Amino acid sequence: MAGNSFGNLFKITTWGESHGKALGVIVDGCPAGLSLKEKDIQYELNRRKPGQSRLTTQRKEDDKIEILSGVFKDKTTGTPISMLVRNVDAISKSYEDFKDIYRPGHADLSYDEKYGVRDYRGGGRSSNRETVARVAAGAIAKKILNNLGISTYGYVSQVGNIKIEEVNLKYIEKNPLRCPDKKKVKEMSQLIDQVRRQGDSIGGVIEVVSTGLPAGLGSPVFDKIDARLASAIMSIGGVRGFEIGLGFAISEKKGSEVNDIMKARKKGKVIFNSNNAGGILGGITNGQDLVLRFALKPTSSISKQQKSINKKGVVKNLRVKGRHDPCLCPRAVPIAEAMVNLVLIDTFLENKISKIENL
Repeated sequence: MAGNSFGNLFKITTWGESHGKALGVIVDGCPAGLSLKEKDIQYELNRRKPGQSRLTTQRKEDDKIEILSGVFKDKTTGTPISMLVRNVDAISKSYEDFKDIYRPGHADLSYDEKYGVRDYRGGGRSSNRETVARVAAGAIAKKILNNLGISTYGYVSQVGNIKIEEVNLKYIEKNPLRCPDKKKVKEMSQLIDQVRRQGDSIGGVIEVVSTGLPAGLGSPVFDKIDARLASAIMSIGGVRGFEIGLGFAISEKKGSEVNDIMKARKKGKVIFNSNNAGGILGGITNGQDLVLRFALKPTSSISKQQKSINKKGVVKNLRVKGRHDPCLCPRAVPIAEAMVNLVLIDTFLENKISKIENL
């Protein structure tokens, strides 16, 4: 199976399955000398791990990180960093009853069509459990970027048809939904509870913002930073829409309404009167905040009875067992942050060879 690596200079390769013995990641390209401890990684994994509240899957995983290589006396050595997270609460028997039935909305059919064999336990490699490895790698990227004054944060901006009206950054990590609008948390939680009790699920939207970015990250044509961000975000399971800045709403505007006018240059940085472009011009960052959004579909695994077919094409009734998120959004926030940080660190390192005076 190809396609398990991401990045160029800061490259990660993830491995493992939802119900296998463990999952992990190899990070190649991290500079030597970075102060790094397991607790730095663990903090991010704790934000993503299951069982955080009734609004997420009740699978109980500590997601305890083990750094196997690339770090000596709490400093990166410049060699590949290998990290591992063991699975301790995989209940594979929940999947035995429908191992030969294709679950609607899942990769069961497409995996069988492509490979002829698949790990049906929790979805195997197609499970969002794979993202534990991405978050571990993203934690390293985050630490480097933070040292450079670059910060990335995400939050749930919509659940179902309920949209936030204000953003309080201090409130994001103070509620299980990671919603920045205190007035909307209860309403969103009630909606998720409602669909969960019905054996159903609900989708939503996540917004991610990166601040402190220099101008010049990204490259023209095929390696535009927005193209790379789209690839990073769309690689997360369940993502069905992606936009930067005004996004799709820009199609309803005139050029005179959306062009971000440059007003001045202060301390070497250009000042704009707006940020409709989301911090990117011509596929390259312009020094403004990077702003992106993406839509997550409702979780495919639901306990409501549905019809499907088995491998022989026979119609079957299906009721998916197991422990699943009624809404993917809360736990997807740290995953999205990790993927954005992985793109940013990669383009930052690439930018060091963009002109001769950088060498």
